[in-house]
Amino acid sequence: MRQAVKHHPAGVANPPGRASQYIADAAIEDAGRRLDAFLAKAIPDLSRSRIRRLIEAGQVRTNETPLFDPALKVKAGQNFAIVVPESTDTPVEAQSLALDIIYEDKHLLVIDKPAGLVVHPAAGNPDRTLVNALLAHCAGGLSGIGGVKRPGIVHRLDKDTSGLMVVAKTDAAHAGLTAQFAARKVARAYRALVWGVPRQCQGEIVGNIGRSTRDRKKMAVLRRGGKPALTRYRVLANYGNLASHVECQLATGRTHQIRVHMASIGHPVMGDPVYGKLTAARRDALPPAVRAALDALGRQALDAYRLGFAHPISHENISFEKKLPRDFKILKCSLEKI
Repeated sequence: MRQAVKHHPAGVANPPGRASQYIADAAIEDAGRRLDAFLAKAIPDLSRSRIRRLIEAGQVRTNETPLFDPALKVKAGQNFAIVVPESTDTPVEAQSLALDIIYEDKHLLVIDKPAGLVVHPAAGNPDRTLVNALLAHCAGGLSGIGGVKRPGIVHRLDKDTSGLMVVAKTDAAHAGLTAQFAARKVARAYRALVWGVPRQCQGEIVGNIGRSTRDRKKMAVLRRGGKPALTRYRVLANYGNLASHVECQLATGRTHQIRVHMASIGHPVMGDPVYGKLTAARRDALPPAVRAALDALGRQALDAYRLGFAHPISHENISFEKKLPRDFKILKCSLEKI
């Protein structure tokens, strides 16, 4: 393997307004290695997780063709171009926004995130995020391990998924919580309203999740590549053949995992605009009250209602549970009247 060559000079961080590019060639001994592992060794100043994110974002190319699978096997003689976008570490503004705090001590806090609130700043959502609100609430007392854009964040929920999140206020708490998530020792349970009724009242959904090969904006269950994912579910109630109320427990934490897994077995989450688009025929067949409640919901009917972990400092096992959000409850009640 030839050491990667950096085209645009840069120090530890990219200079403002300038992207960096690396070139790496695969030798005979590199054949068969995972792409992310090969590039991590070829480019010592980029972590493997950083390289993985660059691959998934289409920033790694071979012969001008973008690659999206970190697990892709390298071939001898392949040449790779890696583009690291310009640094965007602009300080995030503290903004006083309402937070529903379930628990707080000097190390961490647990919040009930409402649907519609983005977790951290990103393209299209530069402010009024959970991070902006946390910076104001904690007034400087927030773990910086997550970086400028994600201080204190150890896991996330989709914008339109409501529910419980734990946030680290200290670096020690951040490291402890991150380790528990990595070791799959955090208990997370969600409630969802899904279309149809699963054949089995409870079961497991296993399938690697990664970027869809048909639509890069979506995730999908993949036969090759992706990351292992396991979701356990049980049906709590069914409403004729129209819909079901299910509990889902995450053994892994992949992007859009529950939404992708439930859709993969033919029971997408109600209101999901990406994985469970409502056909005109199905919508017209809905009872008026259900149709009105679904329209009012305006999001996927998915709520992270239970969260349990060992306190990273005291090591005490703690667990939290919340009530159904109002919009979810209204839809559920309308289904119960069918």
